[in-house]
Amino acid sequence: MKTVGIIGGSGFIGSHVTKRFLEEGYSVKVSATDISNAEKYRHLKMLPGSEKLEILPLKVENKTQLERFIQGCEIVIHGGTPFQLEFNDPKTELLDPTIRGTENFLNVVRENGGVKKVVFIASVGAFNTNFPLPANGKTPDDEVNENAERFMSEESHPYAQAKFIANQTVQKFIANNPELTFEISSVSPVMVMGPSLSSREDSTSTGMQFLIKNHIAPNDFMQALYDNDVALAIVDVEDVAEAIFRLATTSGLHGKDYLLSSATYNISDVRSMLNNLKPKNDPRTVYQNQLAKQDLNFNFKPVFETLKNYSN
Repeated sequence: MKTVGIIGGSGFIGSHVTKRFLEEGYSVKVSATDISNAEKYRHLKMLPGSEKLEILPLKVENKTQLERFIQGCEIVIHGGTPFQLEFNDPKTELLDPTIRGTENFLNVVRENGGVKKVVFIASVGAFNTNFPLPANGKTPDDEVNENAERFMSEESHPYAQAKFIANQTVQKFIANNPELTFEISSVSPVMVMGPSLSSREDSTSTGMQFLIKNHIAPNDFMQALYDNDVALAIVDVEDVAEAIFRLATTSGLHGKDYLLSSATYNISDVRSMLNNLKPKNDPRTVYQNQLAKQDLNFNFKPVFETLKNYSN
């Protein structure tokens, strides 16, 4: 059976991706920036098929560690940038690791020769760094698809800026290297929600679900979401993992970047659903999902089901 390397495979999304590949009998390598902190990946050891799981130290800025990590891998998933809203220094904590790490990773894979498929876990920030607000000049109901003009503002959150620039780095690499021996594809999920496989309390995604469910505003950002009843595009974490698995195991999709989105609701309706109440408004699809549904051949879960699964 093939070996897959998953950078960031113990995080919120990455854990579900790791689980999906183990279910299919793959040998799986997962990276750990601090391998001595077993709490971050202990939950993976309890997954069915974990006898085929290997945890390896890796910082994407370290070329030697990268070379060791991808050795023997036919598939590599790069999701090593954590969803991080709080920071002290955006350059050292977000921008440099994301952008330089992406450049380093691409060059190492190109030199390796054994990898056949690379999948980047990007972000809706690669399309609109203002998310969950619309891009400048757009309304909350203006639809966005893979052909839309992309938007970045230097006033947006540094995490979104980092993901935008990293995605542009990938696209430039593809354009400048037409004779690659491996395929590169990307997914750009909107706000990812659903249950976590870990009991860790430092996940931004699960933390935001808790805050919205209980209407808690620990900072101005969350308070602004509530005050403006912001429209929030949501996708299920299990659907993201399934899309990544299908993309990684399907050939002929080189260069494609898929938006992953189920539906959009105002945050007041999201709070209602997190409390097992019906939303007042019907869902709408602002960030389009037709291309992923068509190429990857699956349907996205309704948001109500996603939020119910988290609450349970």
